[in-house]
Amino acid sequence: MNRTKEPIRPIVVAVLAALVLAGCSNGSSSDSSSPANGSPTAPAGAGAAQPGGANQLQSDYQRVIGDVLPSVVQITTASGLGSGIVYDDRGDIVTNAHVVGTATTFTVTLAGSTKPLDAALVASYPESDLAVIRLGSPPDGLKPASFGDSTKVELGQITLAMGSPLGLSSSVTQGIVSATGRTVSEPGSPGSPGAVIGNMVQTSAAINPGNSGGALVNLDSQVIGINTLAATEPQSNGAAAPGIGFAIPASTVTSIADQLIKDGKVTNSGRAALGITARTYFDQNFRPAGAVVVAVAPDGPAASAGLQVGDVITRIGDTAVDSLNSLTTALASLAPGSKVTVAYNRDGQSRTAEVTLGTLETP
Repeated sequence: MNRTKEPIRPIVVAVLAALVLAGCSNGSSSDSSSPANGSPTAPAGAGAAQPGGANQLQSDYQRVIGDVLPSVVQITTASGLGSGIVYDDRGDIVTNAHVVGTATTFTVTLAGSTKPLDAALVASYPESDLAVIRLGSPPDGLKPASFGDSTKVELGQITLAMGSPLGLSSSVTQGIVSATGRTVSEPGSPGSPGAVIGNMVQTSAAINPGNSGGALVNLDSQVIGINTLAATEPQSNGAAAPGIGFAIPASTVTSIADQLIKDGKVTNSGRAALGITARTYFDQNFRPAGAVVVAVAPDGPAASAGLQVGDVITRIGDTAVDSLNSLTTALASLAPGSKVTVAYNRDGQSRTAEVTLGTLETP
């Protein structure tokens, strides 16, 4: 399934999957038997009592849902809806930038409630697809979520995805951590130009339109990521690819959210940069063949390593670069301060430079 706000714009990530944002649903559903009154949708396997370990696992699921679901909200804009996570007891809620889009005011519905609450935009950072909104009158008993340590997320960990898929508020699905460290390119949307995000968590928990901004949770009742993307089959006109979803890691969420709340903007992106402006370079056959440098920041990483305007970057470390997008994707998987070999062409000759990456500056 894909977002209802805009048509599918397939993109390529990792190997075979194309992705669409799991952003906003119009709140409609053809399944008249699905609960939409705020009661949790039980994860698969949480039905009749099972013997032994299955009984314990069911108890663990129910405990985590009881702990975290009260912190997951539904966010409604003029053009659709998404999900969010209560960040603190002052009424700050973190969500995806593509959920808020260009809106500045919102209606928020807490888990287990039907009373709409007014909220306003604090700030948005589309480069990492994150935003913070704030309740105008936070109610008593507001429950902030607990965010976990992204470095401790491991392959095979059980995950629960919580949010409002297709407008079904307080829904829960279950799966595992399928992979970590994915670098994902998102499609653009109003208010979000299409971020390239590194270190994302891949999960098999079902993520559908309306889930964006919701919580991906471990069995310690900690949020380990914000649900953001679901995959589609590239060859099937956008049909869903079941069991492939992506979440922005908790470390990125807390770093960006803290800055948006404190300063109203991001002053430290935590993203690696070369300190250049570039565009896609096309060869004599009009095929993309690299990223040509059009400006170099004085005293920046590239300048310090000797790169110049007109150089055509063809590789970052072990990653081939044939376009500006592939250069951006390669950098998204790296950390500021790391050293990397940059291969480039200058005046028809192949060269390399050792570059210590800087931090991407924010507007």
